[in-house]
Amino acid sequence: MSVIASRALPDTRDGFKPVLRRILFGMYQMNNFSNQKHKKSARIVGDVM
Repeated sequence: MSVIASRALPDTRDGFKPVLRRILFGMYQMNNFSNQKHKKSARIVGDVM
């Protein structure tokens, strides 16, 4: 039950679930910011996985 709760519940610090936090960190590592060139979502998902 602990594993399910840690994946499904948002964190109290920022409100993000672990999966969303991992995706955002992957985008940060790829230098994918709002002022940069567009990157497809499949590229981001492939790098995160």
